[in-house]
Amino acid sequence: MKFDTKVVHSTLHNRSIKSKTTPIYQTSAFSFSSLEELEGFYEGKSPYLYTRSGNPNTDELGAMTAALEDAPAGVAAASGLGAILAGILAVTETGGHIVAAEDIYGGTYHLLNEELKTFGITISFADFSNPEEIENSITPETKLLYSESITNPFLRVEDIKGMVAIARKHGIRTMIDNTFATPYLLNPYKEGVDIVAHSATKYIGGHSDVTAGVTTGSEELMEKARNKVINLGLNLSPHEAWLTVRGCKTLSLRMKQQCRNAEKLAEALDGYDGVKKVYYPKTASEKGNGAIVTIELSEERDIHRFFTGLDWVKIVPTLAGVETTVSYPQGTSHRALSEEARSKIGVNARVVRISVGIEDEEDIIKAFRDAVDSSK
Repeated sequence: MKFDTKVVHSTLHNRSIKSKTTPIYQTSAFSFSSLEELEGFYEGKSPYLYTRSGNPNTDELGAMTAALEDAPAGVAAASGLGAILAGILAVTETGGHIVAAEDIYGGTYHLLNEELKTFGITISFADFSNPEEIENSITPETKLLYSESITNPFLRVEDIKGMVAIARKHGIRTMIDNTFATPYLLNPYKEGVDIVAHSATKYIGGHSDVTAGVTTGSEELMEKARNKVINLGLNLSPHEAWLTVRGCKTLSLRMKQQCRNAEKLAEALDGYDGVKKVYYPKTASEKGNGAIVTIELSEERDIHRFFTGLDWVKIVPTLAGVETTVSYPQGTSHRALSEEARSKIGVNARVVRISVGIEDEEDIIKAFRDAVDSSK
């Protein structure tokens, strides 16, 4: 199937009741008619026992995302960070070392830099635009190279083939967060990446009404990731999974419009009085370059006036809904980073990340130009 068809039809087909959509299996557990039938679960004859260890709705979300990534298997989790953690722990254990891109989402940076210490895992951050710096960061204990296909918030498009080549040279795994690109634009697994993760809260769900994550990869690695989801309590609820699958069916339609609008907004703000710099990819994919535009206001502009001048555009700490929204990286997504770490990657008090929605492009452009004008 072509992608636009696959995204609509990648659903479970082994239902005994032939409903058009998968029902919500809103249950904490599954019942058995005998001890022999119960034992059958542990012998692999029955797929479900307790929703923390598996549910048709969460399985459907994992399978759908894997299909869109052309990966053999996928596992749903309660959030993007939960999916990332499960993927990391599938390949790295106590004593292991990870080399990660320095310009990634602040929540992931904190997870790697702080929380993984409790697992006995060490981290080095490197400039992934510099292959020599990546190689110099690798040690005998390194198990994983980690980055994002399009980085948050400055939208650097990762050299995935180069990253994979370095990893294979040293016999280590690779992991990519594909949230910003989505499988619509990029398929890192097809480029040789071992694990591809998504904050499904964003474009996979698409409507700002769920919190979910998915990690995809080989059957072997996803079985390990699934065990981490089960044993660490990272599981997603059936209803959240159902909503995410429903939202994903319109991924192609949303991304086409949002990428087009983002490109037009980037063009309209590039060189506009009061905008020092516009960050927007030009070569991410033949289908488009994503739906995020990041701008830096000029030094003489007032960031508070800018945000209060946004009219109908909401200020939120997330992205990727059908509505155009803005966030403030210094105060939200990258707040946990040290001032030094923020400064190194360019996050300052005038940086604004714009999540472009499906509205009319002229209305979006006017809203941001008016906000820039009001920031004088």
